Amino acid sequence: MTVKKPKHFGRILIEKGIITQEDLQEALLSQKTLKLRLGEIIVRKGLATDEDIIAALSEHYNIPYQMTIPFDDPKNLFSQIPIHFLKNNKLAPFRMEKSTIFVALYDALNIRPLDDLKMLFPEYNFEPVMTTENEIQRLIQTHYDNMSAETTGDFIEDLEDADLEILSSQASEAEDILDMANEAPIIRLVNMILKQAVNDRSSDIHIEPYEKDLVVRFRIDGILYEMFTPPKKFQNAIISRIKIMANLNIAENRLPQDGRIQIKIGAKDIDIRVSVFPTYYGERVVLRLLNKTDMEFNLSALGFEQKILENFDAQIKKSHGIILVTGPTGSGKTTTLYCVLSQLNRPQVNILTVEDPIEYQIKGIGQMQVKSKIDLTFANGLRSILRQDPDIIMVGEIRDVETAEIAVQSALTGHLVLSTLHTNDAASGITRLIDMGIEPFLISSSVNAFLAQRLVRVICPHCKETYKPTPKILAELNLKPSQLKGGKLTRGKGCEKCLNTGYLGRTGIYELLPVTNEIRRLIMEQADAGIIKETAVKHGMITLFQDGLKKAIDGETTIEEILRVS
Repeated sequence: MTVKKPKHFGRILIEKGIITQEDLQEALLSQKTLKLRLGEIIVRKGLATDEDIIAALSEHYNIPYQMTIPFDDPKNLFSQIPIHFLKNNKLAPFRMEKSTIFVALYDALNIRPLDDLKMLFPEYNFEPVMTTENEIQRLIQTHYDNMSAETTGDFIEDLEDADLEILSSQASEAEDILDMANEAPIIRLVNMILKQAVNDRSSDIHIEPYEKDLVVRFRIDGILYEMFTPPKKFQNAIISRIKIMANLNIAENRLPQDGRIQIKIGAKDIDIRVSVFPTYYGERVVLRLLNKTDMEFNLSALGFEQKILENFDAQIKKSHGIILVTGPTGSGKTTTLYCVLSQLNRPQVNILTVEDPIEYQIKGIGQMQVKSKIDLTFANGLRSILRQDPDIIMVGEIRDVETAEIAVQSALTGHLVLSTLHTNDAASGITRLIDMGIEPFLISSSVNAFLAQRLVRVICPHCKETYKPTPKILAELNLKPSQLKGGKLTRGKGCEKCLNTGYLGRTGIYELLPVTNEIRRLIMEQADAGIIKETAVKHGMITLFQDGLKKAIDGETTIEEILRVS
């Protein structure tokens, strides 16, 4: 009997049209110096995706391949296997049929873990199925979510006085809190709060002490919701644990402190900014969560209307001048600037930033952190940046006349400058700069555009419904039923997916004011912001309210949301 010889891995990729013979030869040459597997080299060169490589390997080793694997664990196999074993070996059991356990694996050559599982479950056979590393991480995360049947609230109710141990398990950098299920109760409680906040898409966690209560609130889609009320007696233990994780001074409770925590939750890298603030009833803690894994800086994903996006894109492609993004705190200004930087980031340009704080690190961009304690302010940092031969400069915020003057001079000397201002709308940015002490002629000759923005909640797609608005509401909005789709608007009823709020996620509404010749004339005349806005609207500017109203008519958000933020 003749045994069929397995087809060469590279030949499979060629036959599938994924790479060429020349690509294969180049990868094989690179393999001699890089000492990596052929598939890794091909992915690094951008010739194929991870899914392409796994599919080809499954054919090479004659092992089934599944891109998406349904999770089914009837006998709770996961609970009998340490999570770190599954993560380190990149495998996950996902189904059982009679005496066979199906195991998803990423590396077909690493079969020793299957032998270990065979020792753990000697009465079963094991069938491997190849899949991507991300899919295995998802299976492990799904298991952990299912295994954690005990909610954070239930755990708080079960805490006892003896459960105050906080000093074990000193936090290390980028610690995975899924591996800490057996830690001391206070450590587990803090981990459960962090994990639930990430699962609920929270941007901030507020831990607030009062006379007789300790309240934990999550900010979800810009709105604060009260989530838990741990017993007051655990207040100091919880806050001390967070201080330990952030490498803060646990003995200091009279002064504000700031720190940072880096953790992992499954496949997600979470960066947490910590602010501790002393109040009358104890220290108040706010944790800002930054999910670095899920963050994608893409202007087209921010909710821009096509016309506004095209005009804004034309502004950021200019070689010099200032572009100012305006809006209140928490309106997404910094995210917009990061998206602009990512779009402009290429090897031919030198991009430098001065920020407070640096929220995300972007490869290829030099980012400076403001440090007021050593007099490294926005103004001083900006002066230093100009000696670094930059093409594009981003200043986190223009707070004072000194920073504004340097930004203006930078724009007038051939640099593109990006920054933010705290104003209500685009036209108010002009009066804000004049109030700071910037001469009108400098504003008119250096600023290219003002972009005002707000964040509005998006209607939950799982419980979306249409309704007929009352004539009174239509009159207030100056709308006619014929302007609506079928004479109806959209709202969310509320469901488990959106925590019964009717909203799931946020998008932006925008107002772009280019500094045209007509606007320059009004700036030189020091015209009122209202007159400038009125003139810009006559020339086609879409206001925040108009942009929001269109999104409400299109069923993206609600009228109530637009009225709340605009």
